Amino acid sequence: MKALSGLSPEVRQYLLVTGNYWAFTLTDGALRMLVVLHFHTLGYTPLQIAALFLFYEIFGVITNLVGGYLGARVGLNRTMNIGLGMQVIALLMLTVPAAWLTIPWVMGAQALSGIAKDLNKMSAKSSIKLLVPDSQQGTLYKWVAILTGSKNALKGVGFFLGGALLALLGFTGAVLAMAVVLSLIWLGSLVLLKKDLGKAKAKPKFRDMLSKSRAINILSAARLFLFGARDVWFVVALPVYLSTVFGWDFWLVGGFLAAWVIGYGIVQSFAPAITGKRRGHVPDGRAAFLWASLLAALPAAIAVGLSSGWSAQVVLLGGLMVFGALFAVNSSLHSYLIVSYAKEDGVSLDVGFYYMSNALGRLIGTLLSGWIYQAYGLEACLWVSTAFVVLAASISIGLPRHSQNLQSA
Repeated sequence: MKALSGLSPEVRQYLLVTGNYWAFTLTDGALRMLVVLHFHTLGYTPLQIAALFLFYEIFGVITNLVGGYLGARVGLNRTMNIGLGMQVIALLMLTVPAAWLTIPWVMGAQALSGIAKDLNKMSAKSSIKLLVPDSQQGTLYKWVAILTGSKNALKGVGFFLGGALLALLGFTGAVLAMAVVLSLIWLGSLVLLKKDLGKAKAKPKFRDMLSKSRAINILSAARLFLFGARDVWFVVALPVYLSTVFGWDFWLVGGFLAAWVIGYGIVQSFAPAITGKRRGHVPDGRAAFLWASLLAALPAAIAVGLSSGWSAQVVLLGGLMVFGALFAVNSSLHSYLIVSYAKEDGVSLDVGFYYMSNALGRLIGTLLSGWIYQAYGLEACLWVSTAFVVLAASISIGLPRHSQNLQSA
């Protein structure tokens, strides 16, 4: 506590925001794995299990748009705490007797969890903009990369946590334990998080939810296709392919994907060093175009390798590792650019609009992943992924460029 008291107020708030985000992310990843594993053992089909998460993704689109407006009006401390509180309620909804755990009930709990997740994420990402001066873009990039990368690494840890809790405590016990721990964190956040953080000086109108910034509109469009490109083969097609073609059991598939997400998050945290921060550079629109262009070759190369009869395990697993590293850099770079482009007064409006596009891209990718894989196979999903990344790179050409040197604290 003495060490914390010696830190600046901005750093203390950053650590609190990050801690909230970490705690939420662990429960989010664990809950997803708990639901998948539990309902799989109950005999639900993969399509039925996927349907349980449909509202989770749909409400993410709505929440990011409305949540940004709400954050600007009432403050990011309140939207973050609302998100934590809603996640506790979503967890408690799943502690009811087993007979009540019907598909509509679980979908409702997942919808609430999806709203909570995007309120929490929007609040965390927006808060950083207010804690770092505009003159310190290098510090801003570093803080955003750490927050984003650690979140994804912890989401992978959450997958493992969900499986472990299910084995140790059972479904109801695991969900109840997470609800209790998150409730304590929520109570601490209510007391410690800075009041009125992110609250706009002028009350924004409802129409202000749609961004008026050309740079943010372009970046949002690029983000939509970037995340659609990942999820069009990663969400449904890849796990089913690993299970049916490679013959992996459910635990091996889940463990591999969890490890992939952890590695992806670690690379995100180091993105500033990879993209040139040590040489005095902060990324701009040109960097977004170049890194997206590099990424576009990966799904196409994997598709060609699979169709050429090469070892599917070498081609797919090796390609997935490289794809994950390049995608992590693209994602971290984008996360920095949106925070950098957003205006300080009412920052959550711009960030919320941007992550609405992110959620829409995930939703489109998820729906296409199931349909295209079922109709045409994994290679078709990879070619669609390639087309989406090319579109993201092409859109990024319109982003602002600069030649300024890095200014950091």
